[in-house]
Order: sequence, then structure tokens, then C-alpha cells
Amino acid sequence: MRLLRSLVPSLILAGAGIVTAASSWGFDDAIISVNSKSAVGGFKDKLSDHAPLAKPVSLSATDTLKIIITATESRKPKRPHQAFLLLRDQDTGLETTFPFTTKESGKGKVEFGQKDLPVQLLTSSQPLRATLLLASFGSAQAFSNHVFDLAVSLDASKPAPAYEKPLRYGKLPEINHIFRPDPQSGPKAISLFFVLAILATVPVVLGAWAYLGANLSHLSKATSAAPISHALFYGSIVAMEGIFFLYYSSWNLFQTLPAAGIVGLVTFLSGSKALSEVQSRRLAGER
Repeated sequence: MRLLRSLVPSLILAGAGIVTAASSWGFDDAIISVNSKSAVGGFKDKLSDHAPLAKPVSLSATDTLKIIITATESRKPKRPHQAFLLLRDQDTGLETTFPFTTKESGKGKVEFGQKDLPVQLLTSSQPLRATLLLASFGSAQAFSNHVFDLAVSLDASKPAPAYEKPLRYGKLPEINHIFRPDPQSGPKAISLFFVLAILATVPVVLGAWAYLGANLSHLSKATSAAPISHALFYGSIVAMEGIFFLYYSSWNLFQTLPAAGIVGLVTFLSGSKALSEVQSRRLAGER
């Protein structure tokens, strides 16, 4: 009697261990289909959780492969924490995965085409090995089985996809910079022509003043009433012309702008005083 009492707990624990060990992930009602845009093609079949399909599934450039499954834990529909379709190149061992979109009922779907595959897998010489992965938290054993082979058929009318080496940061070859030559001024002949054209207008201006009766007798009154303003005003005009000449001949922009700013300020301040003096004479009736 005591022997039976001691064996009962052991048998219960052993049975629980067997049930726990038998708990595992799997799937039911797995359908694989290939939808083609062309008139020919198309494929549909059921996937098995213990044996792969006998023939490789063909995927052309315009096809879309879709898999619908119902994930189960201990033959009961349940949503797994991880559900992936893994494609592996049998020559190089390179892999890529496509996650299933799953629901609480365990229903899952994955869909992809050639455009979603890496270039390395598109150019594989053998069919890609497709493995279905189902797993989650807990003690249930994960599911990882080979379910079918995928044969990628490229479009013969288009060039084969080429692998582009990714950009990697590192030491690069030395770069020899070739700078543009400094900008040159215009031809001197053209510059001299316009200088002479401007100077030729001076006699014309003086002749026009003489013809119109310019009154030079006010020069002494202007210089006596506001000598500093008139001197600075006319001097700043001449200085500005000198700055333009230096900029044309030797100065750069950073040398020209400060000097032009100072001379321009002097011209503004002295010019306002000089013109005020001229206005006072005009208001007095002097012409």
C-alpha cells in the first residue's frame, strides 16, 4: 500500500512531463499559391508540416507568391510570437526572411515577389530552400521545417540584376583639387575706350554750362558760407572715383567695401550741409 502511495506522485509528474514535452508548434490548413499576371502560369497547393513539396515552386518576374497558414500549439490554433518564412541559398548560405502577418486566431499570411528578394538570391544557381519558422514564449517546442523549394525565373528580355557593392567608410584615394584661375579684368583696349568716352563728355558739359549761362560768381559765396561741407562733398566724389579705379586695377571686394562705406558716409553728411547752403541762396533769389 505504501509502495502504491509513493508511486502515484511519481507517475503524475512523469505524465505531466510527457505532456509538456509533447507540446509543440505547428500549422494546419497551409495553402501556397502563385498569382501570375500573364495568361499562363499560376500555382496552388497545400503545405505539409513533415514533408516538403515534391517539385520546386516557380516564381517569375511578374508573379506574386502567397502563403496562408493557421498556426497551432499542441494542435490548437494560437498566435505565435514569431512566424517567418526563411529563404536560403543552398550554394552560399545567404538567407532572407519574410514575416507572417498573424491574428489572434492563428491565421497568418505572407506575400512577396521577385522585387522583394535580394539580388544575391535572385541570381542563385539552385532553387532556394524555404523553411517555415514558428515559435513563442513558453516551453512549447518551436517549429522549423523545410516546406518547399523556390525556383526563381528571371525575365530573359531584361539584363540580369547586378550586385552593387555597398558604401563603406574608410580611407579613400587622395583627391587633387584643380582650382579655377583668378578672374581677370576686361581687355584694356575696351576699358580705355570707355574712359576716353567719359572724358570726352567733360568739354560738352562745360560748353553747355557756358551756353546756358552758368553763374560761377557764386563759387566764392558757397565756399565762404560752408567751406568744409563743399570741400568734403566734392572731395568725397573724387575719392569714390579713385576707389572704383583701385578696385578695377588692384583691390579686391573686401578692400573696396570698407573704403566705399566710409567715403559714402562722408558724402552723405557733407552733401546734406552743402545742399542746404545752396537751397538758402536759391530761396534768397540768387541764381
